[in-house]
Amino acid sequence: MAKSYVKKLSATLMDAITDKDPLVQEQVYGALCALGESQPEQTLGACQEHLRQHEKLAHPHRTMILKAMEAVVSSHLGRLDQGTAKAVILLASSEMTTVKELVGDWQQAASSVLVAVGRRFINEVMEELLGKFVPGVLPHCFVVQTLASLSVSNVFGTVPFLPSILSTMLPMLGLAKHDALRAVFCCALQRFSESTLEYLANLDQAPDPTVRKDTFSSDIFSAYEVLFTHWLQSREAKLRLAVVQALGPMSHLLPNEKLEEQLPKLIPGILSLYKKHAEAFHMSKSLGQILEASVSVGSRTLEVQLDALLAALHAQVCVPVELSSPLAVSNQKEVLRCFTVLACCFPDRLLAFLLPKLDSSHERVRVGTLQVVRHVINSAAAQMEVRKPFILSSMRLPLLDTNNQVKRAVVQVISAMAHHGYLEQPGGKAMVEYIVQQCALAPEPEPLGSEISEGGSPLELGPASPFSWGR
Repeated sequence: MAKSYVKKLSATLMDAITDKDPLVQEQVYGALCALGESQPEQTLGACQEHLRQHEKLAHPHRTMILKAMEAVVSSHLGRLDQGTAKAVILLASSEMTTVKELVGDWQQAASSVLVAVGRRFINEVMEELLGKFVPGVLPHCFVVQTLASLSVSNVFGTVPFLPSILSTMLPMLGLAKHDALRAVFCCALQRFSESTLEYLANLDQAPDPTVRKDTFSSDIFSAYEVLFTHWLQSREAKLRLAVVQALGPMSHLLPNEKLEEQLPKLIPGILSLYKKHAEAFHMSKSLGQILEASVSVGSRTLEVQLDALLAALHAQVCVPVELSSPLAVSNQKEVLRCFTVLACCFPDRLLAFLLPKLDSSHERVRVGTLQVVRHVINSAAAQMEVRKPFILSSMRLPLLDTNNQVKRAVVQVISAMAHHGYLEQPGGKAMVEYIVQQCALAPEPEPLGSEISEGGSPLELGPASPFSWGR
């Protein structure tokens, strides 16, 4: 296909992208992508030329062309030469930052082009972005966001730049007065921390295996102080959640002694947010990361926080879960993850807290407690091994419970016990007899449209379920 023909065809297609019919716009997008399949560099060149020649082209149409460019780049990154890559980078950078105000779809599309090119041409993309990320000047939001996205999409390529990026960013945190920009900085710190942790976990594959946690710890702690001390107190809920999401992965990079020093403030600070936000997932996830970081450094102060942690986490697991809400279901998983960490470190304290609650007068408390017992039997099997008799003896009371929700939860606990060899212990026979008794009961018709749940986890108790001794 002749170069001039590709150029003419691309121009004709992009002239049609202004059609008011969304279907036509989608067809143009598809045609540009198809053209890019056979002639990626020529198609990208035609798109660049069209955008430069039509400065007044409306944002939605510019967005569509940029999305087509991203698709072509992503599919044919290996075929692009450096000249084409640099031209695409300059265009996307200009499209992303020409307007200071936020025009989400348009600027996001340009950012996505830069991230796509950066998977191979990271040095060229970084050179362009860092030219717009200079000390003492608040950057465009999408410059920060693009750096954050790059750190996740190309970990090995981006992490070597992070010490320089962080040293430039830290003074900017004090200059940022608007919650929207603060939230973007939080997102960037979260992504930078996540990519750094991934880099450190894969040093055998990293381009520079000499990189250490200490390289980042001081800067991350300086950022942590701003986020935790000042921004977490914001009245803006979105900013608080952005801070919480950042604090989890950041905690793994704090200097060991600083993390230990901060725990008496950090854990209560996160727990207090459960009362301020109806959606608890982000708090639970961050809390799990903080607990894991604390354990990894051998924290001595974590035990002091244990009573408050257990009470807050248990309250979460006892909340009925809307199975139609992915975040609510994910929250339960993160809460159970926290219980796993605590079960591995403080098994006796955990069981002493949990097992008396099997005698609660509240159905949800009994069901939630059984859910945690089942979970730690599975996830902390080594720690529970010597405590099998104690756990078995604590199940005598639940075996007498007549509540159907509790019965379902008991069956699931027994199933986990069977998988881990509890039923060979004294008292195990009673568990087997309980299962047999439940099989002999006539099934009760469920109300139309009802859902069976155990702390948010659907339990399918068909005829064969009691004999499925898996976890």
